[in-house]
Amino acid sequence: MGHASKPNFSHSAQQAQQWVNELAADLGWPENLSHRLMRAVLQALRDWLSPEEAADLSSQLPEMIRGIYFEGWDPAKSPAVERDKRDFVLRISKSLNEQPEVDIEEGIAAVFRLLDRHLSHGEIVQVKNSMRKSLRHLWPE
Repeated sequence: MGHASKPNFSHSAQQAQQWVNELAADLGWPENLSHRLMRAVLQALRDWLSPEEAADLSSQLPEMIRGIYFEGWDPAKSPAVERDKRDFVLRISKSLNEQPEVDIEEGIAAVFRLLDRHLSHGEIVQVKNSMRKSLRHLWPE
């Protein structure tokens, strides 16, 4: 087996850490809270998309972020029945233990901006078009 075919876990971990660091810097939040937010938003987004679109989105995520994204996923339950903006925001809030000092919608928008920076424009357009209109409003223009 050649060197190029060996998994590079260090690089994958660095990519995941870079995403968390970017999110923490964007929000001015602690790293651990930013990590929890990213996990919550990615998993909620995954559950609000069709299984096909969720899988398509995952192909552009770094390896460790993809692991977070798919953690606990049951494709048979996608897309989620409750798919409006209020339910999405509530799910994220509950994932963060409903911390009153946190602006959940600002956090969701920051994760979406992070995806905008790291994923192809075409994939972002596909994801947005797969979302209900009320939820698309959380995605910054």
